[in-house]
Amino acid sequence: MLRYRSIHLPPLLLSRLHRHKSLHGSLPLLWKRRDEYKLTRPELISRISRLLVLGRYDAISNLAFDFSDDLLDSVLCSLRLNPEACLHLFKLASKQPKFRPNIRCYCKLVHILCRARMYDETRAYLRELVDLCKNNYSNFFVLDELFKFYKEFSFSLTVFDMLLKIYAEKGMTKNALQVFDNMWKYNRVPSLRSCNTLLSNLVKNNESYSAILVYDQMFRAGILPDCFTCAIMVNAYCKDGRVERAADFVREMENSGFEVNVVTYNSLLDGYVNLGDLEAAQRVLTLMLERGISWTMRTYTLLIKGYCKQRRMEEAEKVLQRMKEEGEVGVDECAYGVLVDGYCKVGKMDHAIRIQEGMLKLGLRMNLFICNSLINGYCQLGQIVLAQKVFTQLGKWKLKPDAYSYNTLLNGYCRAGNTSKGFMLCDEMLQRGIEASVVTYNTLLHGLCSAGSFNDALQLWHLMLKRGVSPNEVSSCTLLDGLFRMGDLDGALALWNNILARGFTKSKISFNTMINGFCKIGRVVEAEEVFNKMKELGCFPDEITYRTLIDGYCKAGNVEEAFKVKDVMEKEKIASSIESYNSLITGVFKSGKINKVKDLLTEMETQGLSPNVVTYGALISGWCDQGLLDKGFSAFFEMTNKGLVPNLIICSKIVSSLYSLGRFDEANLLLQKMLDFDLSDHGCFNRLFKGDIRYLEIQKIADSLDESASKLSLPNNVVYNIAIAGMCKSGKVVDARRVFTALLIRGFSPDNFTYCSLIHGYSAAGNVAEAFSIRDQMLKRGVVPNIATYNALMNGLCKSGNLDRAQKLFHKLPSKGVTPNVITYNTLIDGYCKSGNTSEALNLMHKMTREGILPSVVTYSTLIKGLREEGKMEDAIKLLDQMTKTGVIQGDMNCTDVKSVTGFLSMTTGPTFSGFTSHKELGSTGLIDIKQESDSYIISEAVC
Repeated sequence: MLRYRSIHLPPLLLSRLHRHKSLHGSLPLLWKRRDEYKLTRPELISRISRLLVLGRYDAISNLAFDFSDDLLDSVLCSLRLNPEACLHLFKLASKQPKFRPNIRCYCKLVHILCRARMYDETRAYLRELVDLCKNNYSNFFVLDELFKFYKEFSFSLTVFDMLLKIYAEKGMTKNALQVFDNMWKYNRVPSLRSCNTLLSNLVKNNESYSAILVYDQMFRAGILPDCFTCAIMVNAYCKDGRVERAADFVREMENSGFEVNVVTYNSLLDGYVNLGDLEAAQRVLTLMLERGISWTMRTYTLLIKGYCKQRRMEEAEKVLQRMKEEGEVGVDECAYGVLVDGYCKVGKMDHAIRIQEGMLKLGLRMNLFICNSLINGYCQLGQIVLAQKVFTQLGKWKLKPDAYSYNTLLNGYCRAGNTSKGFMLCDEMLQRGIEASVVTYNTLLHGLCSAGSFNDALQLWHLMLKRGVSPNEVSSCTLLDGLFRMGDLDGALALWNNILARGFTKSKISFNTMINGFCKIGRVVEAEEVFNKMKELGCFPDEITYRTLIDGYCKAGNVEEAFKVKDVMEKEKIASSIESYNSLITGVFKSGKINKVKDLLTEMETQGLSPNVVTYGALISGWCDQGLLDKGFSAFFEMTNKGLVPNLIICSKIVSSLYSLGRFDEANLLLQKMLDFDLSDHGCFNRLFKGDIRYLEIQKIADSLDESASKLSLPNNVVYNIAIAGMCKSGKVVDARRVFTALLIRGFSPDNFTYCSLIHGYSAAGNVAEAFSIRDQMLKRGVVPNIATYNALMNGLCKSGNLDRAQKLFHKLPSKGVTPNVITYNTLIDGYCKSGNTSEALNLMHKMTREGILPSVVTYSTLIKGLREEGKMEDAIKLLDQMTKTGVIQGDMNCTDVKSVTGFLSMTTGPTFSGFTSHKELGSTGLIDIKQESDSYIISEAVC
């Protein structure tokens, strides 16, 4: 009890006190201050409580005491029926410099406020309480305290409904679910609004299955859904992959008399679109019209998305056009963005830019999604300069790049081999306050490993760990593969133990990478140990696992074990892939068991597997290695007849086989055709054909050519010839000469093909003098020029206007022991026609006919074009009639265009290398014709 003592006051002071009454209409209490620190704890709590009840809040501040959790807790319990007093004390306690209320005090306060229906204050302090709890443990402690206080004082359960909603809004779904489950124990049904918030956030966090379970519990408790619930649940079923169940749910709602709105139908439409089922999506659209539900902007946008997903871009664009024409719904940046993204994904960047420009003309603004789509589209096509241009223009559109923008462009640079630019982007990204995620580091790691910079990749890995970025499966497997490729087995094993310690024991990707690493270095026994460990840890092997083991055993020459793995695979009902059969075909050839080849091909056909280019490559290589070139050619023609284009390795194998059989002319002709292929997949060729070559790089290039020869299992001379001819064809004849000189020092023995490539390159460049200089060097080395060499020289002379000199060389050919062919005559005929001397050109055609050389379609087309340009239309028509009668071509065609005629030739001649369809300009070595005579194949120069 507080003790009081009477005080005698002067009359004047007493009269003043009568005039200034307290707020309660009575005389104010006058204390004589005692030493509060001598008060007992019950006395102090009683004094603070009384002051709070009386509203003497300022007086509390004058009391000499320190706030504590026990003191605050006791006062709150004492004044639990006075929410205003409790709230004021709590605010005062929160302002103390050395004290903050604990979780128990917060729990008591929110219960007190909620009982008094002070809901806004309750929600505010509940949010403050949730933010105060930094981890799941303390959040679960909150729930225990709230229930404990509820049971002690029997206050309202509404606070739990509020907490459920707050947890859901903050995305703390585990805590929200715990509140949801515990409310049923106290017979408290959550409000529909809180349930909808929980369901919505579960779906957003990709916990659709949990959302479905929550809805089932709501349904059993009798909580009636509303239109929001319906839309959320349709979205949940669709995200869970149960789109048909979502459709059934909509029907159930409608049959129950529930009015389904456009949001629900759009969610169902989105589900079918993501599945790629446009037929079902169209049924949903029809149903909406039948129900009288108008399509919204999102409906149209989803339809555009569906067409884009199926790469039906024209139809997607028609939907956008319909939106603009009908005008019932507006067209926004989202609809345009989906269409732009669709064009970018199919690689049609011109159309993407056209749509973007059309959007800007309507006054709509660029957004980051569209910019990121353009950046990604250009990067996928390898057009990094254009991707960088879009990235740079973000500021112009008042947009800031996000992590996706940087990661996409960074990936583009790394794929192009420019990892240094990738690191510069990463630095810029960090300077802008955008954190480098594990995706960023994975991209850089992959770029460094692809470039062979394994030590740099290892340093980046340590930097990643130092910066607190936790590696994922992709990071670990990328570095693991890199360590195997650099031959660091100890490092690979150390990382492997780290991967297992990180809990990736169920990761098939990790196990497959480890098995593949051992197989690549020929240690198949260790690969099988990892395979057994994989099964022990409960990680079930997949087709890639078995395929990798089969390939490892085949490359090690142990084809029997490879077939055993295949049997185990079949017992586990895992279908063999075309890749597995390709490895087995290579394996049986390597082990000399070629009798099994036919069985494997029959088995493939039974399983519905069609041979691909790799299959035919294995067959062609195998037959050629066995010396059965005829079977190799047979496999080649079977491949081309199926429309498959041979790759560099296949053609090179045939070339090297022809060389080994002494069929040099045929090999050289085929080698010339190989240059029509894209060689950019092979690093050395990419460096040779793109960019300028410095003197200091020559030695490295020569080394890379030797390395490529080893990788492709080809003779070095074949690779050297491909490289030199490829540079000449690309117009880099000076670089070709430098590389040629460096290779001579290494002991390269150039042949007719080598010199012919250089001569043709200089002739095409207009440097005839240097072309003849190469011819002289050729003679000094004892390499006798053939007709292809002289054709290249005459082509250069004709192009430079030295027709007389070309004609003199032509007349000297017999004395050099060389017989002119159709290309020789065509070269001179073309030269005379371009100089306006068609009379001499016709004389040459008659001469070649007399000598038994039949004019080709190029001969006729060149002459017809020359006559037409001179205005001699009657002569041109006569020549066209003659060409038709002689059977050079069949059918009606415009022969004035040389390219169309030569293109027609490739379709009308007999069996040819169908992959070699690009035609040289007049004066080249022409097409190659491969004809079957008896049981052998002969490669010869075609009639053009």
